[in-house]
Amino acid sequence: MHSTPVDVSFDRSNRWKAVQSTTNPLPKKMASYKVEQLPSPLSVLGEGPHWDVERQSLYYNDIYGGSIHRYDYAENKTYNATIDGFPVISFIVPVKGNDRHFIIGTDRKVTLVDWDGRSEKATFVRTVGEVESTMKDNRFNDAKVDSKGRFYGGTMRLEAKGDIFEMRLGTFYRFDAKRGDFVTLKKQIGVSNGLCWNEAGNLFYYIDSCDLDVKEYRVDENGDLSGERVVIDFRVNGEKPSFVPDGMTIDANGSLYVATFGGSTVYKVNSKTGKVELEIKLPCEQVTSAAFGGPNLDILYVTTAAKEFKTPQPAPAGALFAVTGLGVKGTPMYSVDLS
Repeated sequence: MHSTPVDVSFDRSNRWKAVQSTTNPLPKKMASYKVEQLPSPLSVLGEGPHWDVERQSLYYNDIYGGSIHRYDYAENKTYNATIDGFPVISFIVPVKGNDRHFIIGTDRKVTLVDWDGRSEKATFVRTVGEVESTMKDNRFNDAKVDSKGRFYGGTMRLEAKGDIFEMRLGTFYRFDAKRGDFVTLKKQIGVSNGLCWNEAGNLFYYIDSCDLDVKEYRVDENGDLSGERVVIDFRVNGEKPSFVPDGMTIDANGSLYVATFGGSTVYKVNSKTGKVELEIKLPCEQVTSAAFGGPNLDILYVTTAAKEFKTPQPAPAGALFAVTGLGVKGTPMYSVDLS
C-alpha cells in the first residue's frame, strides 16, 4: 500500500477512558497495527465509507462539504465531485447494474446521480424517494445496503437547530424498491447512525448516537427487525462518555468497529460479549465511520471530520485513513438494487 505513515503519538486524553469499567474492561495489550493517512481532501464531515469490490475503490462523502469522493486503491488517489443544487450530502451508495449511478442522501430524499468516478461534477438523474416531507428540520444521515440490495437509512434533526439530544425526531427506514416506498422500522430516533449486518445477514447492528450504545436485532426474510438487544453501552455508571458512537462496520468474525466522534478511537467490540477487544487510535478527535476494503478486505478505511459545528480541528482532522495489520477481514458491501 503506497500511502503516507502518520505519527499516532498524539494527545491521548481521558476522553476514551470513559468506557473503562468492570463490565466493559479495555484490553491491556494493544495489537500491532499501522495507521496511514491517504491522499484526500480534508472533509468538513467525512462519512459513509463504502468499499466497491468490482472497482477496488472506496466511495465516501463529505456531508457539509457537499461532495462525493472515490479513493482508487490502485492509483492511490482520491477523486472528488460536487452536484449542483445539493450542498449537503448524507451518504453515497453504488447502484446495482449501472457503474455510473449512485444514490446519495439529500435532505430527506434519496437522490439518483450519474458520475464517472473521475470528473469534478456529478449530475442529478431523479429523486428515488422522499420521507418526512413536512419536517424541514430533519435530514437523512447514515445509510447502507444489505446483501439483498435493500436500502436502510435513517433521519435526524439538523445540528444547527439545537441540541440533538433534546428531541428524538428521527425515523429509521427500509426502502422497498418494488413498491417504491419506505417502510418504517424504528421511530423516535435521535441520530440514526452506524449500521451493519453479520456475514449471514440474519443479525443487524445499529447505533442511535443519542442512546450511546450499540444494539443488535434479528432480521427476517422481509428485512424487518425484532428482538432488540444492547451489545454495549458506553455509559459508565450512568454517566455519558466524552464522545458519541458514530459510524460502524463489522469483520467476518462478527466483531464490530465503532467510530467515536470526539474520542480519537475506533473500538473493536465483541458482538457476543460486548467487550472492547481493541482500541484503534487515530490522530484526530472526530472519527466518523469505518469500512473494510482493499483487495483482501483486510484494510480498515476510516473517515474523520475537520470541523465540529463550532470549533475547527487541526490537520489531519478530516482526512481519510487506512489501518492495516489488524489480522482480520471484513465482509463485502453491496450495491443498492433499484429494479
